[in-house]
Amino acid sequence: MKPSRSEFHEIRGLRHHFRVWGDAAAPRLFLLHGWMDVGASFQFLVDSFSRDWHVVAPDWRGFGLSEWARDGYWFPDYYADLEAFADRYQPGEPVRLVGHSMGGVVASMYAGIRPERVARLVSMEGLGLARHAPDQAPVRYRQWLDQLKDPPAFKPYRSFEEVAARLRKSNPRLPEEHAAFLARQWAKELPGGDVVLHSDPRHKTFNPYLFRIDEAIACWRRITAPVLLVSGRQSDIPARMKDTPEQLAERRGAYRDRREVMLEDCGHMMHHDQPQRLARIIEDFLTA
Repeated sequence: MKPSRSEFHEIRGLRHHFRVWGDAAAPRLFLLHGWMDVGASFQFLVDSFSRDWHVVAPDWRGFGLSEWARDGYWFPDYYADLEAFADRYQPGEPVRLVGHSMGGVVASMYAGIRPERVARLVSMEGLGLARHAPDQAPVRYRQWLDQLKDPPAFKPYRSFEEVAARLRKSNPRLPEEHAAFLARQWAKELPGGDVVLHSDPRHKTFNPYLFRIDEAIACWRRITAPVLLVSGRQSDIPARMKDTPEQLAERRGAYRDRREVMLEDCGHMMHHDQPQRLARIIEDFLTA
């Protein structure tokens, strides 16, 4: 494995962890993980890069080794965090962003909000969440209020091996050695011997913020950077979004300067399933 290092920085009042690979003098690339993932999860992708990059992969607030937020988690905070990451590592220059899932949503929204700050964008299944109608808001707020009174918790595991087995059950394409590595990045051992996930379990609560697809599309239409959209053939994300083919085409069509790639034999966790092929696709796009 390519060696990495941990860096910690105070970002908007929270201590954030960054997994960093490569020489700071090399071209910089930000890798942005998805929900319940961590920056170190990109290790296999970084191992597959053929070029020298200075890779910066933050743990979003409340994930991995980054500090937990006191008042919950909202997409606008992630947009502001990303801007602070860019200002910290590459002030005053357009950045290259590669985001997976939630990280892809954040990167894509930011690229429309601050088009001048993004040079190239790779969104790996980051086309947003399921559509919500306004009349869903009362029930959603009620669910959120109920969960504030009874916060969720992660079930403990007996060992890191049990965490690895759970990862492989969710993704049979994941090799055993990769699952063993990820288990120790995603989880920690408690004094009593139990193993629990690093991330804040409050991420499991119903978010009162309804995803507004019209707002997202309006932001995506303002992106000026070239965009690469990557999907996994066996991913369950399109089914979970419940879009019609026309609605999905509307999402994709919001990106004016886009290329699209479909990875075969690949699910949603493409940086685990096909890291070598994904690395080639990303590097070809970033250096074109």
